[in-house]
Amino acid sequence: MKKPILIGNWKNKPGSLGEARSILIGLRKKSAVFKKLDTYIAPPEVYYESVSERVKGFAHLASQGLPRVEKGTYTGVISLEVLRNFGVRLAILGHSEERALGETDALVAKKVQIALKSGIKPLVCIGEREHDTDGNHLEFIRRQMKTSLEGVKKKEIAEIMIAYEPVWAIGKRAKDAITPEGLTEMVIFIRRILTDMYGRDIAEKIPILYGGSVEPRNAEILYKDTGVRGFLVGHESLNHKEFEQIAESLI
Repeated sequence: MKKPILIGNWKNKPGSLGEARSILIGLRKKSAVFKKLDTYIAPPEVYYESVSERVKGFAHLASQGLPRVEKGTYTGVISLEVLRNFGVRLAILGHSEERALGETDALVAKKVQIALKSGIKPLVCIGEREHDTDGNHLEFIRRQMKTSLEGVKKKEIAEIMIAYEPVWAIGKRAKDAITPEGLTEMVIFIRRILTDMYGRDIAEKIPILYGGSVEPRNAEILYKDTGVRGFLVGHESLNHKEFEQIAESLI
């Protein structure tokens, strides 16, 4: 049986190297828990070296994105060569916060191709801003997925993971977190889209993660019997004790 997947997205936190090291020391103390999962940490680029050195043996380094270009000399761009040399194994693509800043489905599709060619596993994020009773959000998800995965061949799709992160369920925007029933329905719908694109046998093997206000208090109920393979965790991944509790809910 394949391991559950847990990804910690530190975003642009913490504010100092000392804080980052403190988080990593806490994670290492519970390394036995994280070894039972396929664990990734996606820190700001300035912490790559510290994270890469301190998570060896129980987690992998991930990036919060990828450059728009495969090679060349560009100011302000972290090259694929640098990412690979630090040991980046996975890249978060199409995160809702990147999309809010202008990243389009077409650009996500381009970065997916760059990731596949470079040997970095793409985690493609999808999710609607609003959840409506008329089902319009479902068509939005369908278009978003099809465009973001445009050009991905059947033989390549096995290297990709999908993260469902509904914007309305994230942080202060959410009056209530998504229900297990609602998450189950969305996982089924996402697999239906993947089946239409790649066939049922392939679709069933693609890991689907959930990201959206995942906390120790709701992690177990959002994981059990919903069909998700794991979580993409934001804020709570900066607290090693809470991240550990989320990890334990997947075991």
